[in-house]
Amino acid sequence: MQLADYANRYETLRFERNDGVLEMHMHSGGGEVQWNVSLTGHHNELGLAFADVAKDKENKVVILTGTGKNFVAARDENEVIPEADLHDMWDRMMDESRAMLEGLLSIPVPVIAAVNGPALIHSELPVMCDVVLAADHAEFADTTHMPWGMPPGDGTQMIWPMVLGPNRGRYFLLSGETLSAAEAHRLGVVGEVLPADQLMPRAREFAARLAAFPRRNLSHAKTLMVRSLRHRIRDEMELGLFAQGMAIV
Repeated sequence: MQLADYANRYETLRFERNDGVLEMHMHSGGGEVQWNVSLTGHHNELGLAFADVAKDKENKVVILTGTGKNFVAARDENEVIPEADLHDMWDRMMDESRAMLEGLLSIPVPVIAAVNGPALIHSELPVMCDVVLAADHAEFADTTHMPWGMPPGDGTQMIWPMVLGPNRGRYFLLSGETLSAAEAHRLGVVGEVLPADQLMPRAREFAARLAAFPRRNLSHAKTLMVRSLRHRIRDEMELGLFAQGMAIV
């Protein structure tokens, strides 16, 4: 797999690579992300793209970021769902959710999240990355599950109690709490908080320092760091998705 094979494959992602550092910019029509669960939406394309990125041996470090002033803060009100009913749609959602989270962890080199603004939908994705850098106006919340009475079964139920601790994690999910970048840093969720205009330069600087090491060293380090989380995702995510589906279908 080479960058040319997937660089123009996805409607919601833009790729750039320099000196082994691959940047993945999420977007909607070139602008800020409007989270979309259609067949050509972020929910589907991210898992497929992570699989492509994982197969490309020219990638030594990956930077995942959004566009504009938001990471993922809003849904696409004009998305077109191909399924006739929620039952059929949920079968696809389960497959895509597994592919998205397992695919992110399967990237065999370090992934840096450059959280360029509020991460309110699938906020588990940036905090699953190996390094989390955030703009000072970024926020973290899970706005699409318990605030609407939906069980947080698509991975967020594992990730947030893991990064916040069991009690604070459950509170975060059940209350719909929003964490500022500063509070997320204080709690150990975020590695660094930076002014917005310094976020990408710092992410690129961090990535370049890592990319100076041999790829095999980076790959072995990544394997050690995510081994237990990969096992947990495989073991527990299916049950969470079934529980979520039972509540909403």
